[in-house]
Amino acid sequence: MAQMSLPQGFRFHPTDEELVDYYLNRKITGRVIELEIIPEVNLYKYKSYLPGKDMEWYFYSPTDRKYPNGSRTNRATKTGYWKANRKDRVVQSERRRVGMKKTLIARLVLRRGTKY
Repeated sequence: MAQMSLPQGFRFHPTDEELVDYYLNRKITGRVIELEIIPEVNLYKYKSYLPGKDMEWYFYSPTDRKYPNGSRTNRATKTGYWKANRKDRVVQSERRRVGMKKTLIARLVLRRGTKY
């Protein structure tokens, strides 16, 4: 993604429906997105670091499997792991299910067996 300059005061607060039905759908089908504002980040290679007060980030992240023939997602990082924080929530568009929303939190492992 190329570096872009956004106007002062620009805010990006899409609905869950817009994120799945517009941005993600266009991303996976290779169609044009008018404003390429969502970066690609391999979430599972990094620990949680949210500089500033904005606690919602938007990004595309590839998934990795825990086992080659399994369906479980590998969420391990070099310094800990990402953990699901609450139940998955359904994302609907025109009364049909178009996706699921998952909230993840970071867990750091500083010493063997000690979690923070």
